Amino acid sequence: MKNRIVVITARGGSKRIPKKNIKEFCGEPIIAYAIKAAKESHIFDEVMVSTDSKEIAEIAQRYGAAVPFMRSKKNADDYATTEDVIMEVVDNYRRIGKEYDYVCCLYPTTPFITGDILNRAMQIMEDKKPSVVIPVVQFSYPPQRCFIIDEDGYAKFKYPQYVKTRSQDLEKEYHDAGQFYVYNVEKLFEKKGIIEDDFIPIVLPEICVQDIDTLDDWKMAELKYQVLKEQKHGLY
Repeated sequence: MKNRIVVITARGGSKRIPKKNIKEFCGEPIIAYAIKAAKESHIFDEVMVSTDSKEIAEIAQRYGAAVPFMRSKKNADDYATTEDVIMEVVDNYRRIGKEYDYVCCLYPTTPFITGDILNRAMQIMEDKKPSVVIPVVQFSYPPQRCFIIDEDGYAKFKYPQYVKTRSQDLEKEYHDAGQFYVYNVEKLFEKKGIIEDDFIPIVLPEICVQDIDTLDDWKMAELKYQVLKEQKHGLY
């Protein structure tokens, strides 16, 4: 049995949406949904929140997450990468005698991620053993048919060779969905946190993915969440 931990990365310094990671979302602090999904997966030895905010730490603990240490200042600014934060957490646990084989980094503003999705991602990691498992979404419109607009306001195809190609005949392409990442700890440190290859995707339906960077994004996410619950969508 491999040792697994989920780290919910919740920095306190959100500027566009103040207190974004603990803002109420459909009746609960949004971070609560990530904590619940991690717990409901039943695959992690520990559900941990990495934060520099005492307020976030208190709310996380209220929902059953562990906060055994606070995030360092050097990894609490806009320049720290996800990998920097995860490696710091692993190092901190090693200092108290705990080793983990796999780390799932779960973002705190992911109300559409479920325990089942996390289970499937971890299964991919354990079966195929890449450096990282990442969630991806297929582009809803083929990027090969995209336009660019020049300074005079005229548009043209960026890839004119595909002008007469049917959309359904174009190669399917995907983009990083964010939401979470599952890391092989040994490979993460071996590559010093710089992973450019050796990753395997888990394809998510587009409805599971919602960037929440503005208040408009927030409203859209709440509407989607409410509709999915009312319709008893398969995600719930």
